[in-house]
Amino acid sequence: MSTVSALGKQRTPVRPARILLHVFLAGAALAWLAPLLWAMYAAMRPYAETSTKGYVSWPDKLSLDNFTNAFQQSDMLHYFGNTLLVAIPAVLLTLFLSSCVAFYVSRFDFRVNLFLLLVFTAGNLLPQQVIITPLYRLYLLIDLPGITMSGKLYDSALGLVLIHVAFQSGFCAFVLANYMRSLPHELTEAALVDGASVWRLYWQIVLPLCKPAMAALATLLSIWIYNDFFWAIVLISTGENMPITSALNNLSGQYFTDPNLIAAGALLTAIPTLIVYFVLQRQFVSGLTLGANKG
Repeated sequence: MSTVSALGKQRTPVRPARILLHVFLAGAALAWLAPLLWAMYAAMRPYAETSTKGYVSWPDKLSLDNFTNAFQQSDMLHYFGNTLLVAIPAVLLTLFLSSCVAFYVSRFDFRVNLFLLLVFTAGNLLPQQVIITPLYRLYLLIDLPGITMSGKLYDSALGLVLIHVAFQSGFCAFVLANYMRSLPHELTEAALVDGASVWRLYWQIVLPLCKPAMAALATLLSIWIYNDFFWAIVLISTGENMPITSALNNLSGQYFTDPNLIAAGALLTAIPTLIVYFVLQRQFVSGLTLGANKG
């Protein structure tokens, strides 16, 4: 017994290749975090100090004054509300519509199901800049009196929601279709024999099994839509209707810009995306691993 226990306590030799791997991973992690740590360091220093001593210097004072000033001067709470008004409906609509398409092309055998999936996926290959002019003119021509504040699809949160749904549905449909194909067909066949309708088959049987994949896509969509600035610049003209990414413009003056203040504002705008990721972290990782292992 003593010999067995002694052998069990022996440690495996540390190989040089493993040491190099850990050194590389630590260096890569540090290089990835370096801009964030540097922005946090700059945001906690007053501009007068950095303008005199430079950014590569030992601080005399560290405080959270820049964060408070950035939050108040940029009216960040208002822009947070604008972003939530766009992001939440866009994420929910994208997941619902793409899951419907994925359910159709993965659980039913028709001649056009593969072509339909290819059409949705091909939409992601189209550069956004290509359709700026026709989309801008189309948004100006669509009148929505009483529905939007501007009376048109242009300069409204609804317009941003629709364009995000249109551009993100293809990727989500492709991912969910591949995930649904990995589910056993015996489940849906047994439900059909028992008299389940197509809607019940989708809503109560297939969709609950796709929760890990849906959570992973919800995380990605929330981050992508939240960080979007391109479509807001093109389709929004009123400053008060802009999303949170435009709030940083309020921190830039005509003749002077405080980089430390902007760094603090940028860090504040990143907080919601971190919250979404940490809340859905377990489901996000679970959805990625299950989607990779099944099949």
